[in-house]
Amino acid sequence: MAFIDALKERAKKDIKTIVLAEGEEIRTLRAADTVKKEGYAKLILVGNPDKVKAVAATENLDIEGIEIVDPENSPKNEEYANAFYELRKKKGVTPEQAAETIKDPSYYAVMMVKQGDADGMVSGAVHSSADTIRPSLQILKTAPGTKIVSTFFIMNVPNCEFGDNGTFVFGDCALNQNPTADELSEIAISSAASYKSLVGDDPRVAMLSYSTYGSAKSELVDKVQEATKLAKEKAPDLKLDGELQLDAAIVESVGKQKAPASNVAGTANVLIFPDLNAGNIGYKLVQRLAKAEAYGPMLQGIAKPVNDLSRGCSAEDIAGVIAITAIQAQGN
Repeated sequence: MAFIDALKERAKKDIKTIVLAEGEEIRTLRAADTVKKEGYAKLILVGNPDKVKAVAATENLDIEGIEIVDPENSPKNEEYANAFYELRKKKGVTPEQAAETIKDPSYYAVMMVKQGDADGMVSGAVHSSADTIRPSLQILKTAPGTKIVSTFFIMNVPNCEFGDNGTFVFGDCALNQNPTADELSEIAISSAASYKSLVGDDPRVAMLSYSTYGSAKSELVDKVQEATKLAKEKAPDLKLDGELQLDAAIVESVGKQKAPASNVAGTANVLIFPDLNAGNIGYKLVQRLAKAEAYGPMLQGIAKPVNDLSRGCSAEDIAGVIAITAIQAQGN
């Protein structure tokens, strides 16, 4: 069974309600058609009902029976506006501003999750990451014990001997530009937890660098070495090692040569990139050159499941992220 199909089967065991903030967008509606046919989540589409139905009709997409909510004219607007005002009044938000803000589809969708009318939210096919993350932080806040919100991608590489049959988690590839050593350690621990909850196997975390075990010297290497040290102190039972070059991290023969004493080298399935340049380039290289399925960017560290999409995503990508969000909601 394909990786994403296995996730969909897990999602079917406890059906969750996922709200899609971009209900007027064609890829989102194609994904909704898929989810309805396969039955692994209940969906809510945010948008003008006439526009949503008109866009769906252009490709004869079946969205019959899927709830559509209009943030401009919803009976929940007053409730949501009052709740948002209470959350943000200390930041200077007025009741009038709150009433206008929740008409924004992203804010409305996140308020649905906050108020218990949905279990998770997916957005980002046409909106920036900031448009998804900002309302999530303002409304849902961070999860207890979380120091930093970060992102990860689930990468599923076809015909691949590395990772777990080609399955990896990559972090952080979409949010934190230049994390400190402490932040990088937190990203590593969160990404390992995400791997465990979604993939089910034990995470083996590689802290990536252009150096392996001090083969190069620079401030860039120092940061990854310090992050590795901090992560091991915080999560001593986690299989985590660094700094490791990419080949030492995932290729067994290279790992044995460059880091023979490591319990991760050559077998890593969670790859932690030192900064956003490396992470974003890395996931897109694997996606395009290896024809990998790339699901994300998923958010980790938010109190409830909210996930961003790449604006280059396909309808299949969105359908996959919906399944992942539903599984995250099962654990909430």
